[in-house]
Amino acid sequence: MRPQEPMTDPKIAEITARIAERSRESRQRYLARVQAMIDLPDAREGFGCANLAHAWAALPGDDRLRIRSERAPTLAIVSAFNEMLSAHAPYEGFPAVIRDEAMRHGAVAQFAGGVPAMCDGVTQGTSGMELSLFSRDVIAQATAVALSHQVFQGALLLGICDKIVPGLLIGALHFGHLPCVFVPAGPMPSGLSNAEKSAIRVQHARGEVTRETLQDAEIAAYHSPGTCTFYGTANSNQMLLEAMGLHEPNAAFVNPGTAEREAFTRAAVRTLMEIRTGAPRFTPIGRLVDERSIVNAFCALLATGGSTNHLIHFVAVARSAGIVIDWSDIDALSARVPLLARVYPNGKADVNDFQAAGGPGHVVHELCKAGLMHADATSIHAGGLGAAYGDLPPPTRPDPDVLRTAADPFSPQGGIRLLTGRLGRAVIKVSAVAPERHRIEAPARVFDSQQQFLAAYSAGELTESMVAIVRFQGPGANGMPELHKLTPPLTAMQNDGLTVALVTDGRMSGASGTVPAAIHVWPEAARGGPLARVQDGDRIILDARTGTLDIDVDSHTMAAREPAAPPAADSEFITRDLFAGFRDRALGAEEGACTWT
Repeated sequence: MRPQEPMTDPKIAEITARIAERSRESRQRYLARVQAMIDLPDAREGFGCANLAHAWAALPGDDRLRIRSERAPTLAIVSAFNEMLSAHAPYEGFPAVIRDEAMRHGAVAQFAGGVPAMCDGVTQGTSGMELSLFSRDVIAQATAVALSHQVFQGALLLGICDKIVPGLLIGALHFGHLPCVFVPAGPMPSGLSNAEKSAIRVQHARGEVTRETLQDAEIAAYHSPGTCTFYGTANSNQMLLEAMGLHEPNAAFVNPGTAEREAFTRAAVRTLMEIRTGAPRFTPIGRLVDERSIVNAFCALLATGGSTNHLIHFVAVARSAGIVIDWSDIDALSARVPLLARVYPNGKADVNDFQAAGGPGHVVHELCKAGLMHADATSIHAGGLGAAYGDLPPPTRPDPDVLRTAADPFSPQGGIRLLTGRLGRAVIKVSAVAPERHRIEAPARVFDSQQQFLAAYSAGELTESMVAIVRFQGPGANGMPELHKLTPPLTAMQNDGLTVALVTDGRMSGASGTVPAAIHVWPEAARGGPLARVQDGDRIILDARTGTLDIDVDSHTMAAREPAAPPAADSEFITRDLFAGFRDRALGAEEGACTWT
């Protein structure tokens, strides 16, 4: 007899109940649509003969016979494979493994479609970053196109990086009647450490090392197929999927090309067979992803100091399942969920060290045991999330400097805070910021682009303490690019003894590091937000302790100021017009920057 699951912490239960009540009508509408799809007849009865012939035409004759005469289940493969992303390159060989395992268990697997997947590491600091955030919704649309044939009894979703996992998940939830399992590919082995790489970036920003030295360091860090080894958005994605019960337990951070990696991929196929349409344990993704699983995802994010991008992406994921969550909910969770992991940029360890110390399985197990996750939440495995993570092998290299228990955390609170005040609503990742920098008060220096800031730094103009205001970077302005190029110069200024912070309506992902950064400021400047009225020299107060983002200018004076106009678009970026509709339709950052609702 399985031990009874621990009671959910009262505060976690209260926040979940609040989200459920707020979402009651939209969730009911969503579940009704899911049920309507479940009630449709099987394609083999409901589709015309020509429709089915087209669906099966490319299959080998034996597979066609099995589907038609033996009624073999058909599993969709939707993959983000491409050779531009080191994390996704290993997926090239996955379909063959999946087809083989499906055949062994009486099913047929079809590659239903590929989704686009851009690499933010390549596009950082370029105009291509204007497409980055919106690529998530393009991926969601591409996933829906792949599943639109409606001949499948389940889907295997292959994706890892920043926008790819949220996009796949949003697309799958729009086909919420289908059971789905995510299949990770794992991180590259450790190369040059993230701390050494970042130190060389700072040296280069100061002009102390050559471009060739910097290039050597970057290549030594990013050196092989697999996910980058720092704990940014890509690896946070994998942690959240584990917490939602959409992975094989502890599959996230097993290196590509290993026997263990293939074993996890084959196990995912077997699990999908157990929950597919028509199976006794039928588990459609639209029912699995509920208020509990969304709360679990954010609890895991907070407990590991994960990427702030998910305060946009997983808000959008929740909305696609009819669930309405906001930053106040996440802030309340952060006040209750302890920080269990120290993984770069929140520590020296990389994700391979994290895996060796116990990995996602340890985090989920500890939080469930402490009642800080909903252990009873549905999982792709029988018995719920707590049962799936209740009996994992011991870590290969326990390390209390990397991973701790819920009873002995690094911090009693999570790594993300909500900031509010006369400059709007924003979030800050404090898990890597020294406590003495949690409150910054300094004069504003205003920039209308990342490039403008970098030019001022290169010209030697930034020699005093300041709060850098980098505005017109929101979804409606230019697609909300990540502003990673700001990190080395800001870090260099901080290391030189200056008091610095960043306030922006853009994104910084998991890479803001040790510099206090109030990001995702909403309303954004391009849509009338207060940042458009900030002027050089205004006194800015950023206080993560009190949750304050304020300006020492009275409201009357602020209102009387003429808001600055957004800068002219880069006329050389000829693909910008393709995404104009996305910018026009995008909701605010706290609403997930969704373009489809």
